[in-house]
Amino acid sequence: MVLNNQTLNDKLNILADAAKYDVACTSSGSDRRGEKGKLGNAVSAGICHSFGADGRCISLLKVLFSNECIYDCKYCTNRAANDNPRATFTPAELCTLVIEFYRRNYIEGLFLSSGVCKSPEYTMEQIYQTIYMLRNQYNFNGYIHVKAIPGAPDELIEKLGFLVDRMSVNLELPTEESLQKLAPHKSHKTILKPMGRIASRISDYRLSIGRSAAMERSTGNRYLPNSIFNPQRLEQKNSLSPPGGTGLARTNNAPFIPAGQSTQMIIGATPENDYQLITATQQLYQQYDLKRVFFSAYIPLNEDSALPSTDTAVPMLREHRLYQADWLLRFYGFNAEELLSTDKPNFNVQLDPKCDWALRHLETFPVEVNTASYDMLLRVPGLGPRSAMRIVKARRYSHLDFPHLKKMGVVLKRAKYFLTCQGKQMYQMRIEENFITRQLIGEEYKTNWDIDNPQSYQQLSLFDDMKLAQPPLIERPAL
Repeated sequence: MVLNNQTLNDKLNILADAAKYDVACTSSGSDRRGEKGKLGNAVSAGICHSFGADGRCISLLKVLFSNECIYDCKYCTNRAANDNPRATFTPAELCTLVIEFYRRNYIEGLFLSSGVCKSPEYTMEQIYQTIYMLRNQYNFNGYIHVKAIPGAPDELIEKLGFLVDRMSVNLELPTEESLQKLAPHKSHKTILKPMGRIASRISDYRLSIGRSAAMERSTGNRYLPNSIFNPQRLEQKNSLSPPGGTGLARTNNAPFIPAGQSTQMIIGATPENDYQLITATQQLYQQYDLKRVFFSAYIPLNEDSALPSTDTAVPMLREHRLYQADWLLRFYGFNAEELLSTDKPNFNVQLDPKCDWALRHLETFPVEVNTASYDMLLRVPGLGPRSAMRIVKARRYSHLDFPHLKKMGVVLKRAKYFLTCQGKQMYQMRIEENFITRQLIGEEYKTNWDIDNPQSYQQLSLFDDMKLAQPPLIERPAL
């Protein structure tokens, strides 16, 4: 339903609201300083009230170019069958919004997605024109993240890649079977094709400026020796790429998608278990060297026999556990096959995945802080890469005890069950699965409740009846 005589404010209200189901909350990974004669910068900025690497809280204009769509994906609020208010920006209108919002200090960048309006080629062309105008006509130098449209010409996606900081192609659902059931107009082949080309062009650009996978390993624990990211494989992939690729990376001075690419999967709309989701995530990282895989808990908006009922609870806690598992894959040296299996295909949502893994491998624990390797310390619940590195450095000079660990940032309420200092536990306790499970669930109960019920609480007000069964009594004035 396209409304007549829409103002720019009307379009903004419709398209900003429609964009809230696209997930992209991450720091950008792009580092571009401000330049004379240009607006803004992209110094490791984040997205939509996230935090950048320098600690700043960053905001983006998060909006759709259009919520008109030729596809009828059953899970999508913008599906063709829905009678929603529809709107589409022109490139000039969207550029005006970005620049005016930036000048008022409302935003520092743009996150742009879109429904498929008319055709993938037409939609991608309109998005390209918008970004080209922002960069060249308005000299906007801020962070830009764009969702690529599967089925669009490769040339358009490549040209756009030289203008944006990050690009993503939504996988939507983890299996082809589920995608065909809920989005029959789409296929994994169509989605993975542009993802593969983007990965190849990023690799070509790194080679053209003398960077390699070995250099990329300097960015933290992403490339631990036992990580799912195999440095030798990445080196081999880069070395097999033809010099300069298509020639675009060598002939264009602009970097090609410097913040890398990401994707998004919907969870809870289809019956895949956590093992299938994590396995698909691992394969995406390995085959396409993605920066992030995002998980979007399914919100029941549409009525359809192929979908969960509209009164189904949004699986917020499950989404949270999958994000924690994703961190274990990327920064802690875990593999999907270690975290879950066909015999145990789902996480215990009441425990974080590392605790869940540790409780199934109690024969490995307790770990002695003063002698354990860095890789082993990373597998102890309550220890992260930073605290594990502090332990390795500090124990060169003295023996560590539990007060030392607390000062180093170790979360002792979890770690105390799995660590010893100089052969002693923090408290004398049983290393037994059921006992530790009960203790950990009890300690995390309130946090888990808050995650799973994000709108369960509201502040008391003198003017709310709080849905009382009886109306409040009216006090009569004294005679």
